[in-house]
Amino acid sequence: MASSSSLYFLLIFLSISSFTLLSESQSTSKPNKFVLPVHQDNKTNLYVANIYKRTPLLQVPFVVDLNGRLLWVTCEQSYLSSTYRAPRCHSTQCARAGTHYCHTCSSKARPGCHNNTCGLMSVNPVTGLTAMSELAQDVLSIQSTQGSNPGPLVRIPQVLFTCAPSLLLQRGLPGNVQGVAGLGHSSISLPTQLASHFGFAGFAPTFALCLAPNGVIFFGDSPYYMLPDVDISRPLSYTPLIISPQGEYYIEVRSIKINNKDVPVNKTLLSINRRGVGGTKLSTINPYTVLEHSIFKAIAQFFTKELSCILQVKPVEPFGVCFDSKSIKSTKVGPGVPNIDLVLHDQHVIWRIFGSNSVVQAAPGISCLAFVDGGLKTRASIVIGAYQMENNLVQFDLARSRLGFSSSLLFFRTSCNNFNFTATP
Repeated sequence: MASSSSLYFLLIFLSISSFTLLSESQSTSKPNKFVLPVHQDNKTNLYVANIYKRTPLLQVPFVVDLNGRLLWVTCEQSYLSSTYRAPRCHSTQCARAGTHYCHTCSSKARPGCHNNTCGLMSVNPVTGLTAMSELAQDVLSIQSTQGSNPGPLVRIPQVLFTCAPSLLLQRGLPGNVQGVAGLGHSSISLPTQLASHFGFAGFAPTFALCLAPNGVIFFGDSPYYMLPDVDISRPLSYTPLIISPQGEYYIEVRSIKINNKDVPVNKTLLSINRRGVGGTKLSTINPYTVLEHSIFKAIAQFFTKELSCILQVKPVEPFGVCFDSKSIKSTKVGPGVPNIDLVLHDQHVIWRIFGSNSVVQAAPGISCLAFVDGGLKTRASIVIGAYQMENNLVQFDLARSRLGFSSSLLFFRTSCNNFNFTATP
């Protein structure tokens, strides 16, 4: 499923013409890496990035959707930009976006409302609500980096996105956001467009998540550094990256272990069947890992058995297993609980989940297993959520069709909060 689509997108990277690059600082160096700060919204637990757009430049808050196919923003009110353009029907931009639908609008012309432009569906990734939107182009600026410090802003003209109706913001998203930034495997997602524009400068079609309350997303290849001068890409292990027909990111999990002991699960659920059901997906929209019911039940029972010395308490929603926090010791990688191992394509390739990513403080004095029962009718049997990726470096290498993962950076006495935004080289 991954090989043909990866070749297709690599051809896109090479075939799309590069645009003139203008640095906000007039720097003549060619950037090969960018850094985007992200922060966690306290109410929804979603990750938000403030992205510079428009002319004049304005910081616009977007929810980060790992599997989103595009970048969309609401344009109904106060979208002011001298560089906004709406490509005409049947243009090359529309073909690149994969749409042949001609958009019409009966209201007064404004950004998001023109006739004979391209129409494309935008989606609220939390509620699943969709709406027809106008394909558009405008300036986007992003901060360059050599991996350890922020560099100058780099201006990219004519970045494709959609102007969506404000109804998509009404439920599920943080109150201040104006859109969604999709990082999925799509011809007009943010990573794809950056790779298209900067490929001639040695920019790799790669991006990496480092999630934390004040984390970062890197675009471009490693190394990546966190204070105190720690190259967080050094401990990366790799597993094949699987791309679904919808452009979503999956990996192969062959078995699950707790305290180095096999958890008895139905292994047919760990594979993707002919209908595209099953397997293991990664998501920034799910705050916690969601498990098919029988997998959740097996993990919860096994975890509880291995932690039998700790007092269980009444569960706090949405969790199914909770403990008395005072009974759990603390370690440098979080609560002292049994490790949970995802055994990947090879028995020696293991994504180990320590206490900092497996147990969450759900209420005062109550710690819960940070996995959620998804029921019997889940499309993916395992959806690795944002909490399980926090303070882990997770790299999506689209050129090599592989996923790199570090496990907890707390082992290396750093975290994803530690990018040095205070100094410019």
